[in-house]
Amino acid sequence: MQKKTGSKRLYNTPFSKEYWREAVSEFKNLRVLLFAALMIALRVALKSVSIPIAANLRINIAFFINAYGAMVFGPVVAIAAAAVSDTLGCLLFPSGPYFFPFIFTEIAGSLIFALFLYRTKVTTLRVTLSRFCIDFFVNIVLNTPIMWLYYQMVLGRNYAIFDAMRVVKNLVMFPIESVLLVLFLRVVIPPTRKLGYMVSDIEDLRFTKKSIIALSVLTAVGIAAVVLYVKFK
Repeated sequence: MQKKTGSKRLYNTPFSKEYWREAVSEFKNLRVLLFAALMIALRVALKSVSIPIAANLRINIAFFINAYGAMVFGPVVAIAAAAVSDTLGCLLFPSGPYFFPFIFTEIAGSLIFALFLYRTKVTTLRVTLSRFCIDFFVNIVLNTPIMWLYYQMVLGRNYAIFDAMRVVKNLVMFPIESVLLVLFLRVVIPPTRKLGYMVSDIEDLRFTKKSIIALSVLTAVGIAAVVLYVKFK
C-alpha cells in the first residue's frame, strides 16, 4: 500500500493507520507548523482577491493556497488551519454577520484536498477529483443547508434550496479551476520538494487523453445530477 521515497513514504490511499499516524505527527514538526502559519496568513490575506473570468464568474485566489497547504501538511493540520483561517478571515475582513456553521465548508474543502494530495503521487486525475468533490459535494451539497440555516436564523429570510445560479457557477468553474490548479501545482511542487516538505514530483501532472476524458466525464456527471434534481424534486 505504500512505498518509500527517501525518508518519507507515499501512500496510494489514506485508508491506513500509518497514513493517519504520519498526518498527526505533522503537529510535532516545527517546520510544518511554520509553513502552516504562512499558508493561513496567505489564505486570510487573499480571501477577497479573485481573478475575473466572466460576468459574475471569479476564481478566488485563496483556494490555490488551500490546496497547496493541505498537500504539504496533511488532513489533520489542514482541519486546524482551515478553522483558524476561517475565524481570522471573519474577524479581520468581515463580509457580513458571523455564522459558525460556515466553518464546516472551509474544513471540508481543506480535508478533501489533503486526502487526495497529501503523501501520495500527485496526478492530474487526483487534482481533478479533489476539485470536483469540493465544487459538487462541499459548495453545492454541504453548503446548501448551511445557507438555508443562515438565511433563516441570521437574516430572517427564506432561501431557495435550489439556487440555480450558484449551482451553475460551480459546474462552470470546475473544469477551469481544475486546469489552473494543475498548472499552479506544477510550479510550486519542485521548490517545495527541494525544501524537503514533500516527496512527490510533477511527472504525472500532465494533461493526457485520460485526464481530459476524466475532466469531461466529471463535468457531465455534475450537470446530469443537477438536471435530475430539477426534474424529480
